[in-house]
Amino acid sequence: MKRNRKKCNEPGCNKSAQGTTDKCAAHGGGKRCNEPGCDKSAQGTTDKCAAHGGGKRCNEPGCNKSALGKTDKCIAHGGGKRCNEPGCDKSAREPTDKCAAHGGGKRCNEPGCNKSAQGTTDKCIAHGGGKRCNEPGCNKSAIAPTDKCKAHGGGKRCPNCITWIDSRGGSSAYDGYCATCFKRLFSSDPRSTIIYEHTKEIRVRNTINDHFEGFIHDRPLYTGNCNCAHRRRIDHRKLIGATLLCVETDEHAHGGYDKRDEEIRYDDLYMVHSGKWIFIRFNPDGKGVDMVDKLERLVEEIQIQIDRIENDKNKELLEIVKLFYPDMKP
Repeated sequence: MKRNRKKCNEPGCNKSAQGTTDKCAAHGGGKRCNEPGCDKSAQGTTDKCAAHGGGKRCNEPGCNKSALGKTDKCIAHGGGKRCNEPGCDKSAREPTDKCAAHGGGKRCNEPGCNKSAQGTTDKCIAHGGGKRCNEPGCNKSAIAPTDKCKAHGGGKRCPNCITWIDSRGGSSAYDGYCATCFKRLFSSDPRSTIIYEHTKEIRVRNTINDHFEGFIHDRPLYTGNCNCAHRRRIDHRKLIGATLLCVETDEHAHGGYDKRDEEIRYDDLYMVHSGKWIFIRFNPDGKGVDMVDKLERLVEEIQIQIDRIENDKNKELLEIVKLFYPDMKP
């Protein structure tokens, strides 16, 4: 004779109550994990939940994750239900027989979108699903394990520049460092020889960050009237009071640039920040002065302008200081 199992007494739940309790496992019934502060269900014959080591473990050497379903493997090592798409070995997403890439799992409910819904939401990342950045006014996705998007410092950061205002994300390809710092710190590593970067601008960036705090490198500017990025960028900038101090690395003194476009650029930037501006236009090229000496002169000039701003000696709306331009004194 078939026994009628007691149901969970949580309103709207039709699952079976566990053990001597009136709740299903999801609502707190049955044996719980004995790890301090954990309220998840204990797995199998153990006193721990899967996260704390309970239940059957993956039998892959060195792996301590939970084995899934009827298999002896975790998801990463091939356990659990797999995608039934020919040639695909990724895990299937419930309640389907497909992985996320092949259409499995919950999909974004935005009309015309077939990407995976993220987390407990009904949207993909592009349409606002998953955890969002907690920076005021930012709606980009937060990068695990943080509550910030990449632009605001989320995700794993490079340990060398993590304290800089313009710190960058670390890469597993470069042992957790960003490509720029890896090349700087480990120049003899074979991986450094294939890293592409704007070498002169990066040398200026590193010099500035070694001597000053608060400079932002090559980030979009945002207006105060909308959350859209401005199409013009500045190599290095720092807001001091009502003055934006900017450093531009003008390779070959921007000899091939249209002068009229340079004027338009200043006009465009003024629409974003209507306070005072000081531009230091630094030419890293040319003969006669070593790059090390040029960078020392740049540091000196930046400090001169910071002192002027802090003592309210810059009276013009726009000042341009050119260093190492042809026919100009350094």
